[in-house]
Amino acid sequence: MQRRKFLKTVGIGAAGVAAAPFVSTAKAQDTITWDMVTSWPTNFPALGTGANDFAQRIEQLSNGRMRVRVHGAGELVPAMEVFDAVAAGTAEMGHSAAYYWRGKVAASQFFTAVPFGMNTTEKNAWLYHGGGQELWDEVYAKHNLKPFAVGNTGAQMAGWFKKEINSLADMQGIRLRLPGLAGEAMNGIGVTTVNMPGGEIFTSMQTGVLDAADWVGPYNDMAFGLYQVADYYYTSVWNEPTAVLEGTVNLDAWNALPDDLKDVVREAAKASNLAMISEFAYRNAQALETLVDEHGVQLREFPQDVMEALFESSKQVIQEQVDRDPESAKVYESYLAFQKLVRPFSDIGEYAYLKGRDNVGA
Repeated sequence: MQRRKFLKTVGIGAAGVAAAPFVSTAKAQDTITWDMVTSWPTNFPALGTGANDFAQRIEQLSNGRMRVRVHGAGELVPAMEVFDAVAAGTAEMGHSAAYYWRGKVAASQFFTAVPFGMNTTEKNAWLYHGGGQELWDEVYAKHNLKPFAVGNTGAQMAGWFKKEINSLADMQGIRLRLPGLAGEAMNGIGVTTVNMPGGEIFTSMQTGVLDAADWVGPYNDMAFGLYQVADYYYTSVWNEPTAVLEGTVNLDAWNALPDDLKDVVREAAKASNLAMISEFAYRNAQALETLVDEHGVQLREFPQDVMEALFESSKQVIQEQVDRDPESAKVYESYLAFQKLVRPFSDIGEYAYLKGRDNVGA
């Protein structure tokens, strides 16, 4: 981005009363101060600090013309009310995960994770080059929001279980924390799933409200101490082969920004997205070693009959949603077409390399 674009300063005033329209009236030297509400505990590793990183990049790239104050879950609004708060203008920005809003916007789930769907590289390619971002904009504009990809956990673990799973029969009646399309697919094979903020998982496992829980991966799971409440850690990635974290901006606030500051927010989002992906790759590796070597965590994979049942249930859940929701059908058509486009090269590229590396014992 050319420096001269940053010097074309047309600021806007800080937001006033919640849900009021945002009007560009401030002088060039004024600082725009926004609030960002999140679904994560304050400074929670990677997720909470990822929101902080996004805010800091906006301030740095704008040369101080924009400031973003970050609020953890429960400070201004509860973790699961970020979508509504930003849409209403209670806060100008949010940081969360799109599949949390499936009860409000069914199509939102496709922008976070699809069971047995695209991986992180493929998903970013769809968003940045395959029309995914344009569809996300279209869906969220109806709710007065402008979305961005602002972080990604990469492939997530299947979760923590109090008992070992040896067959599909062992899954029956389990109470599992798992959001999104994957949660619906689990319901289809006899599991009872619930969605809850990450901060509630440990206590729910400890008190018996839950028998099992998905959260993220080794780094975040260790931070919540989940190894203390479950013995078995399932590595079978199916539920979230990638998990996009979303940044949202109130659409009135977004439209009031001058073009150069819109560019600042866009580029800050891209930079924070890459930064989180890289951090998770590093921190997960460290945390997994600690969980196994120091805490004695037992790694397991789901049996084949469980994986086959989940695959069939996932297809059914997605098809049912597409059939009843035209917006979901439009988004998934684009998603699926892009997945079919990129999969052949993924198979002969990254996947073939990983198999080849394993075969020679590297």
